[in-house]
Amino acid sequence: MKIAVHNWLRPEPLDVSIERLARLGYDGLEITSKPATTDIPRVKKLLADNGVESPGALAFMAGGLDLFSDEPFVRAGSLDYLKRTIDLVAELGGYFVTVPCTVGKVVPTASEEDEWRWYVEGLRTAQEHATAAGVRLAVEPLNRFETYLINRADQALRLAEEVGPDCGVVLDIFHMNIEERSWRQAIELCRDRLVHFHVADNTRGACGDGEFDWNAIVGALRAIGYDGYLSVEFMPPIDRTPLAASPIDDPEGQGLEASMVRWLRDHSSGVFRETEYTAWLTRSLRTLRTAIATTAGDRR
Repeated sequence: MKIAVHNWLRPEPLDVSIERLARLGYDGLEITSKPATTDIPRVKKLLADNGVESPGALAFMAGGLDLFSDEPFVRAGSLDYLKRTIDLVAELGGYFVTVPCTVGKVVPTASEEDEWRWYVEGLRTAQEHATAAGVRLAVEPLNRFETYLINRADQALRLAEEVGPDCGVVLDIFHMNIEERSWRQAIELCRDRLVHFHVADNTRGACGDGEFDWNAIVGALRAIGYDGYLSVEFMPPIDRTPLAASPIDDPEGQGLEASMVRWLRDHSSGVFRETEYTAWLTRSLRTLRTAIATTAGDRR
């Protein structure tokens, strides 16, 4: 297994992120898709020069993007963004695009039947584009406080099956800890379609800072034959109490896009300070490398 980090954890220039990951010993960078502003040749050179891979990208469904909106023009614009994300991944050399439901949308705007139909239709069209480009779509369930539509592995699997044989699933152990009766059973359920796996500890802190048994998690992935990436996505809360020892700053005034500011605020989070960010990355990498080595002979 290899280990990656998602670049939304600390908004900063990609050359800074890539150099840090290479220095720390990470294998890959999972990128938030911004097709209109990403200089693909430059990013490819940065990755190659630093020996860092691009396993895939997140189609960041925020800021008005919504594949199951009740507004046809919103669905059309969202599908166009998704196709351009697929093109970006194909050029960078990645193999998947994560497609969560719209982050932050927790109230339906149409009937269950219409929303499901629009989502399946949009993803089928996108998957046709992805298949032609040699890329897989992968549906990621998020917890109920971030979306209302796809929260569990069985829901993501049903959606992927209706989209078609090439559509996969991405699982995130933090979300699974909230929504699944058994994260082990969820991993087993998705064994034939699991293309990527997100990791953070039970409080969404650095791997190793909480209660998760990482040997058990990595062992369960090995048991289904998964040999892909573990992609780090930790996210600390802002502490405004007298106990605060926060490693993050308020997102306002940081020069971020409005959609990112809102997204961080909706998660009660902010922008990492560089020293603490590096420390969290280091702890996560050490924890995951140890679990990978410890379970190397576990092929149950």
